[in-house]
Amino acid sequence: MPRFAFTAAFQPAGGQPEAISRLAAGLGEGRKHQVLMGVTGSGKTMVVAQMIQEIQRPTLVMSPNKTLAAQLCSEFRQFFPTNAVEYFVSYYDYYQPEAYIPRSDTYIEKDSSKNDEIDRLRQSATRALLTRRDVIVVASVSCIYGVGSPEDYLGESIEIHAGEGFRRDIFLRKLTNLQYQRNDVDFGRARFRVRGDTVDVQPSYDQIATRVQFNGDEVERIVQLDPLTGEIIGDVETFQVFPATHYVTPREKLLRAIEAIQVELDERVAWFESQGKLLEAQRLRQRTQFDMEMMRETGSCAGIENYSRHLTGRRAGQEPYTLMDFLPADTLVVVDESHVAVPQIGGMYGGDRSRKIPLVDYGFRLPSALDNRPLTFAEWERKVEQVVYVTATPGPYEEQKSQQTVEVVIRPTGLVDPTVEVRPTRGQIDDLLTELNKRVEKKQRTLVTVLTKKMAEDLTDYLREMGVKVQYLHSEVDTLERVEILRDLRLGTFDVLVGINLLREGLDLPEVAFIAILDADKESYLRDYRSLIQTIGRAARNVEGHVILYGDTVTGSMQKAIEETNRRRALQTAYNEEHGITPATIVKAVYNLERHQAQAVEDTIATIASGLPPDEIQRLVKDLERQMKKAARDLQFERAAELRDRLVALRRDALEYREGLPPAAAAEAGLARPRGRVRRRVHA
Repeated sequence: MPRFAFTAAFQPAGGQPEAISRLAAGLGEGRKHQVLMGVTGSGKTMVVAQMIQEIQRPTLVMSPNKTLAAQLCSEFRQFFPTNAVEYFVSYYDYYQPEAYIPRSDTYIEKDSSKNDEIDRLRQSATRALLTRRDVIVVASVSCIYGVGSPEDYLGESIEIHAGEGFRRDIFLRKLTNLQYQRNDVDFGRARFRVRGDTVDVQPSYDQIATRVQFNGDEVERIVQLDPLTGEIIGDVETFQVFPATHYVTPREKLLRAIEAIQVELDERVAWFESQGKLLEAQRLRQRTQFDMEMMRETGSCAGIENYSRHLTGRRAGQEPYTLMDFLPADTLVVVDESHVAVPQIGGMYGGDRSRKIPLVDYGFRLPSALDNRPLTFAEWERKVEQVVYVTATPGPYEEQKSQQTVEVVIRPTGLVDPTVEVRPTRGQIDDLLTELNKRVEKKQRTLVTVLTKKMAEDLTDYLREMGVKVQYLHSEVDTLERVEILRDLRLGTFDVLVGINLLREGLDLPEVAFIAILDADKESYLRDYRSLIQTIGRAARNVEGHVILYGDTVTGSMQKAIEETNRRRALQTAYNEEHGITPATIVKAVYNLERHQAQAVEDTIATIASGLPPDEIQRLVKDLERQMKKAARDLQFERAAELRDRLVALRRDALEYREGLPPAAAAEAGLARPRGRVRRRVHA
């Protein structure tokens, strides 16, 4: 059985070795709750990776958002290159949940845009959990939302062996039951094509395809191939196909579920009619009967997850199946940035239920739709065997539950916490401007945190008028643009970044030497002790790190944050003096897209000038798309963005150079412009 094989170019140092030993020992002693309290830059991910190597157990790492999850996944893949490190987050690029607003009689239909690559990664994660033990799944907290039954997912899978008896028509029927689509022209993920006695399948979780060659009623040969080029990769003896979706149900179970849905529908309609709510009764009957007919004929329907209680045979109120049910019994759970993630886990159930109750009360959904929900916090607690909370600032829950708190104060790099001072708010902007100019002269970067979006935008405009190269960052900036802004800050395209709450957990910016926290004395969610410690920590990767808190009074949170920072700094300085360590700023490579983008433009012009025929351009477009998806799969989002820009430039320039090209020819060449997404609002 494969084992975790840790790989790193460096050995644990500073406070890491002791932390690894204590955490692993605590797990061996059966401690259910432990806290890894590490300062910013102490290498907490390294500690967790070494701990996993020690205990050799499957691990679920929960992160508060997709961005941090992607960062963690990338780091774990570097530490465990030969093991299964999987990524499980929400697959929606855009999501408008179904809702009903009674006061305006407005029904908002569910509208979403699914990211096909992230869906593939989700499928890959569940498949890995069911087929091997050397698995690390990095997930966002959305993993506590319902998915299908793991028993059905595994039970409905198809396994065939070369040389065994297996009829082709039965194989095709089983693929269809697993929600795979037959497409002999546009072959791709979760699809299959048939050519005589040869069936090509690209599983929903894989980037390579498998060819099954039949000879009569026998499987003659199984080979893997590149779905784009058709190049044979090699022969395999066994091929196991898992369902194309997590919501797959055996036919017999589906028919029983439809019967149960009908019974619930009759009861609910009768109740509405007894209350004189004829509109709600008619609406519910019409919508539900349509869904049942779709399930009966195709095995699925839009919004099938709302019938998950019946499809999985659960009782009313019983907890849903989630990713947690795919985990082996001895799985270790690691909650990263737990001071943020734990409250998120606790709040999801209430938010989901408050949205669905009007849908049920007004006849848009059956009451059983309420059981399509995330886990409650109590249910999540019952499902975790052992958990390690990773944070620089443990929350009240972690402090209460922890059976062992392991602190990592000493950084492997020898860097110490930044110096902190308090200055009055009177004249704070002029004072800030003076400090910014000092940092610009030293070619250092600065973060400035404010309380509102408007303040961020107004301050950015003012600083820009004063000649400062500055940008702002807040929640309306999308993820990809956020990555580009942070990269430009590190490259020195601008010197100052103004933000609100985005300049906290997980930001790795060694070039940042100065942080200004405006209105630090406004005691609030963004200025409490934990927020201040997290923000101060962003300057801890630079040897000249310094933080100024602007406030007219010193609040309890400010005092506690300053005292804790000074305590850590004293310990770190003493350790460095004892061991003869001279701190140095972390040097971290920046992925510079400028050269790649310039080369992309040159390549595009050369390609167009060469006058390639449409089929050649289409081949080039597909190749670039394949490279882009591979980069996204490897979580190299900046590389994926470069390839995306290259694709856009290729299509745009091709159209400009080929004026007069008929629309059909442009479409054939893959040069049609993508359509925008339309958000639908449907009134009842």
